[in-house]
Amino acid sequence: MYGNGFLSLATLATILGVAHGQDTIGFGPYFSLGPTQSWIREATTTLVLPKVPSPQEERLALWPGMGTSGGDLIQALAVSFQSPAANCGASAGQWCTWASTLQGKFNLKTWATNERNVYNDSTGKYDQTVAINGNVVSSLSTSSGYAEGWGTAVECQVDACTGTVASHQYVDTVITLNAADSTFARTLAINEATSSGLTTSDNKVFKVSTINIQSHTFNI
Repeated sequence: MYGNGFLSLATLATILGVAHGQDTIGFGPYFSLGPTQSWIREATTTLVLPKVPSPQEERLALWPGMGTSGGDLIQALAVSFQSPAANCGASAGQWCTWASTLQGKFNLKTWATNERNVYNDSTGKYDQTVAINGNVVSSLSTSSGYAEGWGTAVECQVDACTGTVASHQYVDTVITLNAADSTFARTLAINEATSSGLTTSDNKVFKVSTINIQSHTFNI
């Protein structure tokens, strides 16, 4: 389970179930940190996308996210839809990716998406950017207190909850706290995942070169 700073899997399932009319919801592998005794000032990571599930069912999502003190989830989504053309203008075999406000959707095949969240002191909001191949394709600003935890997720909905998602990676993950927290590293929780190791020299900036998320088959 995720720590209190990141929304628990049970809480996420409840929220998403209500949002989607109590659709089937499930979660697989994860890499999770939090809650911190400080708060997260900045978080960056790059998701190296695998091939979409075959056949593409409705709906399979990969995402990194931050749980906030305001009870929200700041996330960047990469979603495989049964009909990608109808959802983001993509072709079969492509992912749709967007910032979590759903204000804009973009398509890509097996590639990498970079997510960056930075707390803006002047506005009191987190400024989020999602980039593909170095080109920013979506951005948003969220006011929801302070981020307390960070984690990755593999989420199935509806028909994708009987499918298989391929193994994939997050690379060059950096989480910067507002102040040093010697307990933060000990909050690490993983499920069906490995990593190159969480490192820090000052208990304020935490780095993970590679997070390896294992292949997972849902049976819900």
